[in-house]
Amino acid sequence: MVRVGLTAERLARAGAELADEVGFEQVTVSALARRFDVKVASLYSHVKNSRDLKTRIALLALEELADRVAAALAGRAGKDALTAFGDVYRDYAREHPGRYAAAQLRLTPEEAAASAGGRHARMTRAILRGYDLTEPDQTHAVRLLGSVFHGYVSLEMGGSFSHSAPDSQESWSRVLDALDATLRNWPAP
Repeated sequence: MVRVGLTAERLARAGAELADEVGFEQVTVSALARRFDVKVASLYSHVKNSRDLKTRIALLALEELADRVAAALAGRAGKDALTAFGDVYRDYAREHPGRYAAAQLRLTPEEAAASAGGRHARMTRAILRGYDLTEPDQTHAVRLLGSVFHGYVSLEMGGSFSHSAPDSQESWSRVLDALDATLRNWPAP
């Protein structure tokens, strides 16, 4: 019998909360069943397996992050847009470390096409319009921004910047300044 109130969406949301608490890698159907005080088998009418659950959490995280980025970018251009974009990623990772990790899950081509990943790419390219980049440089710049934002956030969350001065916020501001300068003065091939 299916437990009243349990849906795939509710399980994904509860899984996302669990990921923030214990880490994305620790999220399983069994752990979620314990959270709802139900038998594992009762969840399989809503999710196929742990991979399906993790994919749903990843899709949720990508959607949440895209919504936040879209709200932050509204009415901004140039460095203001770049800073808002980067700050949203960093803040989301700090507030929701498990969901942020979920957003990095490798999706199948079909899952990726159905995700908010395309919105992320379009918003990144929208920022770059303020820097007058054309292809293939625009693609190179998208990859640069993703690498820097994810790399910085990952290192910061891992404690890499907590052992020395200056404060990581000061470095973050300088990184954004450097990215802005690089994008304004993109090197010729």
